[in-house]
Amino acid sequence: MLNASEAARSLGISLDTLRRWDRTGRIETARDGANRRLVPVSEVERLRGAVAAEQLSARNRFEGVVASVRVEGLLAQIEIDVDGPARVVAVITSDAAAELGLRPGARAAGIVKATSVMVEAVAP
Repeated sequence: MLNASEAARSLGISLDTLRRWDRTGRIETARDGANRRLVPVSEVERLRGAVAAEQLSARNRFEGVVASVRVEGLLAQIEIDVDGPARVVAVITSDAAAELGLRPGARAAGIVKATSVMVEAVAP
């Protein structure tokens, strides 16, 4: 069992989203003696697959290979040679770059939302 914060972090969602999913029945939770939400690891694994499988429009997800990682202080610039005739460049925190294990040659995807680009590590 994971507490709500750990489960939300593992799913890449906010704690508020996890609470909303609980209220609407999208995620199964239990309560401990202090009435705190607990989430079974199996639920996180089930939803992790569902979250990854949610369809994105073909225009906003660009998968490819990390060409460079430049870390300066709190920020990291990630350059991805995407599969196709394009390149995505994103600025994310250096902690996020380290947590995702981004390095030249690693698989990654740039996900574009409005004027922001999120970076996702992709299994080889």
